[in-house]
Amino acid sequence: MSPILIGIIGIVILLAVLFFLGMPVGIAMAIVGFCGFWYVVSFKAAITMVGSDIWSTFSSYGLTVVPLFVFLGYLAFNSGIAERLYSAAYKWFGHMRGGLAIATIGADELFAAICGSNTATAATMGAVALPQMTKYNYDTRLSSGTVVTGGTLGTVMPPSVVLIVIGLQTEQSIIKLFLAGILPAILLGILFVLTIVVICRINPTFGPAGPKTSLRDKISSLTGVIEAVVIFVLVIGGLYVGWFTPTEAGAVGVFFTLMVTVPFGRLSWNNLISSIRDTLKISCMVFMLVTGAIIFSRFLAVTRIPFMIADFAAGLDVSRYVILAFVLLIYLIGGCFIDSLGFLVLTIPIFFPLGMALGFDPIWYSIILTMVTTMGAITPPVGVNIYVIKALAPEIPLGTIFRSVSFFLVACIVCIIILIIFPQIALIIPSMGQ
Repeated sequence: MSPILIGIIGIVILLAVLFFLGMPVGIAMAIVGFCGFWYVVSFKAAITMVGSDIWSTFSSYGLTVVPLFVFLGYLAFNSGIAERLYSAAYKWFGHMRGGLAIATIGADELFAAICGSNTATAATMGAVALPQMTKYNYDTRLSSGTVVTGGTLGTVMPPSVVLIVIGLQTEQSIIKLFLAGILPAILLGILFVLTIVVICRINPTFGPAGPKTSLRDKISSLTGVIEAVVIFVLVIGGLYVGWFTPTEAGAVGVFFTLMVTVPFGRLSWNNLISSIRDTLKISCMVFMLVTGAIIFSRFLAVTRIPFMIADFAAGLDVSRYVILAFVLLIYLIGGCFIDSLGFLVLTIPIFFPLGMALGFDPIWYSIILTMVTTMGAITPPVGVNIYVIKALAPEIPLGTIFRSVSFFLVACIVCIIILIIFPQIALIIPSMGQ
């Protein structure tokens, strides 16, 4: 059999058999990649490839950026920073129609700036915001939809774990990817807010206005924002001006967070241990995904499938944006059935060379793929954020949460379209740093 046919069989086995059996994505990719490489080249070459790739992956200094930024996010989660952010946003926007939902998005945006996980962002804001919106008689379709989709800002806004994985897998500058994610994340947050405003204008009962807060209380509430802003400016600003490498920036962020929480009793010993435990779980999952993706990509490389697809697409007599739309549709559909991060690392070896063959800027293309990956976290039946909120609010029917997401998926699609029309939104900050 030809290497291309072997590659196709490997992909089919991966998607139709191993994923169907519930095997973890990283392990499934590693198994198929090893066996496929063995068949196409040799067993000795496969053993050598796996050994060298696992060693190079886990001995890479750059990979230490993952646990540091994940740890930073969990420290912020367990120390109450998110609650103070929400309290400040609530006092500024809570008196408006739909104001609690808008405050949730605002707090999500700020918390995402120090937390690279969409599930952590959704879980944090869900625990804080859902009881408040229930108290003020918000429709569950708006309240659940807001916290589910607001969590996706943690995927786009740096320090994003997804951007780190893309940077490691495609050998791009993580600093530039972080800088490129800032404006798209802000744009997505604005579109979420506009969605809430439109919903509450059409049906005011969805988000009744809350009590007004005095100007004095509003100003005093801003003290709860200072920690998050300082952490973001220190970490991302330090990266921008060249003070830190990404790993050093993560370490600085963790150290500063500990300094502003531990001495004031905001981070208990149990919460610190919980942060370490959750960081280990997430980091090991990411490492396994990256390792499996590398082994699988080596297999695909010897089959020549990625290059064949890239050459074929580049030779088509259609606009490259038609091909891009098809790629994004695949990500959207795939994210409905497979964990979105797992599907991303699975397909990067195929679709990233395709994007480069079509002449897209690698940083912009990475942001677009990240944006569509965020949609996978909120689309049924596998959208992880949906089940996070279901666990926090078991009284809300799962079908209601599914339907609530549809309000905000339109905003995600509009954001991607705007970024395609105006790519400089993602590229202007990285280009300024050159």
